[in-house]
Amino acid sequence: MESINTDSERSDKCNINGDCSPITDNESNNFNHAKNIDDISTPSELKFDEDLEFESFDIIEKRKDIEKCLANPDLVNLEQWQNFAKSKGGLICDKYRRKIWPLLVGVTQEELTDPPSLDELSTHPEYNQVVLDVNRSLKRFPPGIPYEQRVALQDQLTVLILRVIIKYPHLKYYQGYHDVAITLLLVCGDRASFPLLCRLSYGSGAPLAPFMQTTMQPTQHLLNYMLPILRRADHGLADCLDKAGVGTMFALPWYLTWFGHSLNRYSDVVRLYDYFLCAPPLFPVYVTASIVLQRAADVYQCDCDMAMMHCLLSRLPDDLPFEDILVTAEKIYNENDPTDLEDEVAALEKREEEQRKLDEERMRRRQEERRRGAGRGAARGWWVLRRPAHRRAALALTAALLGRPCSPSTSTTGRSCSGSATTISLFCSASSSWSLSGDRAS
Repeated sequence: MESINTDSERSDKCNINGDCSPITDNESNNFNHAKNIDDISTPSELKFDEDLEFESFDIIEKRKDIEKCLANPDLVNLEQWQNFAKSKGGLICDKYRRKIWPLLVGVTQEELTDPPSLDELSTHPEYNQVVLDVNRSLKRFPPGIPYEQRVALQDQLTVLILRVIIKYPHLKYYQGYHDVAITLLLVCGDRASFPLLCRLSYGSGAPLAPFMQTTMQPTQHLLNYMLPILRRADHGLADCLDKAGVGTMFALPWYLTWFGHSLNRYSDVVRLYDYFLCAPPLFPVYVTASIVLQRAADVYQCDCDMAMMHCLLSRLPDDLPFEDILVTAEKIYNENDPTDLEDEVAALEKREEEQRKLDEERMRRRQEERRRGAGRGAARGWWVLRRPAHRRAALALTAALLGRPCSPSTSTTGRSCSGSATTISLFCSASSSWSLSGDRAS
């Protein structure tokens, strides 16, 4: 694998076309998912669906083919495993994924090592942040899971993440990384998920590597491909998004977590992972564009307002037809290679940079005007108080605030100045008259 030297070099050289690497076989720990999904309500929760009671003839035949290949894995090449993962239905169930996912990225038997204890890793600088994120992802664990088993899985997830960032200290942990890690852990177990996550995080063409740099600039750059991809597929829809000014931030959690954070149905998440594990690194962005295309009718009906459009697009429905979406994404990818879109992305980023500078300049001018206004007000107040009449008004103001009567010389009515609000009003009126009249004599 290619070594990576500095953060700046890595951010400049993110490979948009490289695939994850190939090769051999592995085994991992089994885990029986709980089936209780009655109490799930929030969008971040996964539903561990039961196996479908009805399977089409094609899926039944595919299941037979997969089992035949798994019986003699040494006779099966990488392309065959990829065909299983990409074709309709993906790898069907976790029983098959547990063995095939590591094969798709080239994990070898020698890489399946036992993890260290959590205590051994607890001194790492990122430990507290990782634990916080793991605790926030409790709902991502199988619903109905016994407490002891849930705590064990939490510890395994924390260890898994820390092992990767300890092995590759130049990688920066990001919030959302745990969503990818937990999906791998639940499917493959703690031994196989570590080398698998390493392959996704480090090396030439590693799809998660751009997210783990010092800044989010490499990630934003890659996500910027979404709008040119969308424009190639549906110019009118791209214009609609552009007019609303919604940008790409609604899709950031999709891309960072491979949709693991945003989809409710576990079966949808692992189906996408089947494909992503053997697809080019930028393919999730094509899937993002395909989802927007799928929801074109909703987009056209939505108010052309940034907040409304962001709200609509950031919430993914449960009934998205992901098999169709993957077919569409593959077709668009084959017709529009990322290298063909680079000029359009560069032009988009140039426009965004120019707009950012205009916004900054507008803000700078407003702040400067406020400072000038405040300075003029302070200077005018001091100049006004130099006039005898206004010094008397100021003394009246002070007397009113202290609760003392004004002297006859300063009271135009002969009554005590007991109301500070009245005195303040008179003083401000006098000051205003001087500020408007310039050189008017007292």
